[in-house]
Amino acid sequence: MKREKKLWIVFALVMSISFAVLGYYGYEIYQQAPPVPKEIVTDSGKAVFSESEIKDGQNIWQSIGGQEVGSIWGHGAYVAPDWTADWLHREAVFILNIYAKKDFNQKYDELDAEKQSALKVRLQKDLRTNTYDAETGVLTISENRLAAIEYLSEYYKGLFTNDPQFDKLREEYAIPKNSIKDVERMHKMNAFFFWATWATVTNRPDGDISYTHNWPSDELVGNTATTELLAWSGVSIILLILSVGILVFYHAKSGEEEEFPLPKEDPLIKQGKTKSMGLVTKYFWIVSLLMVLQMVFGIITAHYGVEGNGLYGIPIDKILPYAVTRTWHTQLAIFWIATAWLATGLYIAPAVSGKDPKFQCFGINFLFIALLIIVLGSMVGQWFGVMQKLNLVQNFWFGHQGYEYVDLGRFWQIFLLVGLFLWLALMIRPLLPVLKKKTEEKNLIILFLVSCTAIAMFYGAGLMWGRQTNLAIAEYWRWWVVHLWVEGFFEVFATVVIAFLFVRLGLLKTKTATLNVLFATIIFMSGGILGTFHHLYFSGTPTAIMALGATFSALEVVPLTLIGFEAYQNYKISKSTQWIADYKWPIYFMISVAFWNFLGAGIFGFIINPPIALYYVQGLNTTPLHGHTALFGVYGMLGIGLVLFVLRSLYRNVSWNNKLLKITFWSLNIGLFLMAILSLLPIGVWQAIESINHGMWYARSSELMQQPTMITLKWLRAIGDSIFGIGFITMAWFVFELTLKNKK
Repeated sequence: MKREKKLWIVFALVMSISFAVLGYYGYEIYQQAPPVPKEIVTDSGKAVFSESEIKDGQNIWQSIGGQEVGSIWGHGAYVAPDWTADWLHREAVFILNIYAKKDFNQKYDELDAEKQSALKVRLQKDLRTNTYDAETGVLTISENRLAAIEYLSEYYKGLFTNDPQFDKLREEYAIPKNSIKDVERMHKMNAFFFWATWATVTNRPDGDISYTHNWPSDELVGNTATTELLAWSGVSIILLILSVGILVFYHAKSGEEEEFPLPKEDPLIKQGKTKSMGLVTKYFWIVSLLMVLQMVFGIITAHYGVEGNGLYGIPIDKILPYAVTRTWHTQLAIFWIATAWLATGLYIAPAVSGKDPKFQCFGINFLFIALLIIVLGSMVGQWFGVMQKLNLVQNFWFGHQGYEYVDLGRFWQIFLLVGLFLWLALMIRPLLPVLKKKTEEKNLIILFLVSCTAIAMFYGAGLMWGRQTNLAIAEYWRWWVVHLWVEGFFEVFATVVIAFLFVRLGLLKTKTATLNVLFATIIFMSGGILGTFHHLYFSGTPTAIMALGATFSALEVVPLTLIGFEAYQNYKISKSTQWIADYKWPIYFMISVAFWNFLGAGIFGFIINPPIALYYVQGLNTTPLHGHTALFGVYGMLGIGLVLFVLRSLYRNVSWNNKLLKITFWSLNIGLFLMAILSLLPIGVWQAIESINHGMWYARSSELMQQPTMITLKWLRAIGDSIFGIGFITMAWFVFELTLKNKK
């Protein structure tokens, strides 16, 4: 059997088995998600919250920005607290003080260690005992817990409305006055906060761990790391070392690829250009504009960390609150990166066949207009949602869904999904005639179309939750989009596109490229699909999720260990012939991708992936450290590299402004590195130490985050951000200068 055929069989097995397991445990998540009680009552029968209030409260939390305003279960933004960790600790302290006052007429902190220990045991029995009746759907709580709810409801009402005594805290959390505009809405959001917190401390039925596997860490309530956390962390590290060894052995055994004569001139010089290929230029204009816009909102968002109610004294939070700027900053990143990749596909498909199918140009222009409407429409809707100008149903459909990276209203999600299928059709139509000819590139083209199909289909996972779906279930599907769609199938698409471009340039044999891409896809998907579970350790999922997530997320790092070889190969290509010098900067961006794959996705990713690490650092600045260096460092740099590849092919006889590109390349890489090393990493490490010593509530508290040294570390980010921003501006300058000066 040919090696190529064997790899196709292995690829099919990996995909089918992995998705079968992913689907099975998705079913388990549906069955074992923290229940939403029909009613919450006290021991005396007093009604506290209803099911509809909890569900409406979840929607109200989503409408003000949701995961863009602090976090729930560790997922979300980082300026405000994690509301579950915050509520849990405040509730515990309040009840302990009730006990201490009643038994000893003192505050809890004034008691000796022996008395404190006795009261903690009583508290843990109250909070950790599961009093939910599955038959009646009623959750019964103690009178002390009701008193804590009443106290905390007033506290959060003051914070989210306009109580003057919370002005300083609101500024520190970057929460504008009257984020919630009426008492009834605040009551419902408190109901949701209580339910989400209840799930973090109440033991599962017939178990001794909470629904969120004892997250967040808080010694007062008995939320401590479990044996499973430690054991599966050890397994993941052992498996990582073993798998790295096997891959290195396989690579060494396979040896160097055989040498073959390289073209004496650029093969693309002779390649014809269809009309539709030239139309992708306007997509790159939008990419450039969105990059600059993303940078602007990134600056404002970062500044909210040191001045939570404005920008250098200008009270912009009244018009552009933190929840809006952060939403737009993260969403625009996905939009411009995806647009760069989609436009590359629109260029490649007709380039292979050499001609445009009927209506190809119309389709590309129509898709361009549709994408503009989606970008602008979704941004406007999110602003209206956060500013509380929509009711809950309108907000779900047109406003802000409150889930990080998939904040678009449902209407815009559907619109984008339709656009992706239109893009898929524009990919398939030019390539079908080529497939029928059974050329040597057939398998590479099939892989290309498989990745295109997956990109279109898997965004549909974002439609699998409803307006009031249980948070644990919504998180399961959200990570299908964020991990599988963004990190998974776009990764395969990128691998295929890069290999295809090198084949077209005559720098790589078609068979070699096909084998390499198949093998890389198998290795990546072997860990990547089930590695989705490492995002769900503490999101109300069964304990088996931890075992699978720890095991397979370790495998995600394995292919990155050979990334230095990939970078070296790309560097050799850039020096291989005289004419390849024209492709210096696209190839240098590919080298940059390899570096950030290793550092951002590999090192910074793995330090937060093992369960015991994530238990203490989920929701700390170690997450944006990984997010910035992986999302932009890998996918953003690759998007820019692909744009430059296409532009080099479209403008073949034009001298480039290499000075601008040099500034772009080094500004982006140096700026991103300084952003990570000077600010995000030290803040994240400091928070991690405090989380281990005191608990998650303190690692996210204003007491820690407003310390003078912490503020200095936040300001240090301005150094990297400023250098980074120069790269965005010069990249946009380059694109507009090249395309507008050379229209013909």
